[in-house]
Amino acid sequence: MSSAETRAPVPESRSPHDDGATLGQLIGELTEDLSRLMRQELELAKAEIRQEASKAGKAAGMLSAAAFAGYMTVILLSLALVFALGSFMGLGWAALVVAVLWGIAGAVLFSTGRSRMRKVSPKPERTIETLKEDAEWARHPTK
Repeated sequence: MSSAETRAPVPESRSPHDDGATLGQLIGELTEDLSRLMRQELELAKAEIRQEASKAGKAAGMLSAAAFAGYMTVILLSLALVFALGSFMGLGWAALVVAVLWGIAGAVLFSTGRSRMRKVSPKPERTIETLKEDAEWARHPTK
């Protein structure tokens, strides 16, 4: 999404070359335009931060699920070891298979959560880009 799509249209204002515009009016219009621009940039930054926070929350949820799977692995492996050593019957080995499956699920959840967490960017990239564009325009308004 380009910066032109994220900003509200700016109403036409007087040209600095209008004969009827006073210096005070021009400064007032400039101040108003800069104020509007800053509000729009702030709204864009807020939207980007909300989006990144949502991604971080989902990744944290997956990491939490991986922690729960690890907890279940320890419990079930312990039970499997108890049953396996205590009775050499099929019940203990069945618990061991379930525990191994929990371990695999935990590894998959952890790996997925970690890769998603790496994609989270704490800085608002689009806002930074549009601020650079605004600064360039301010330096060379005729381009």
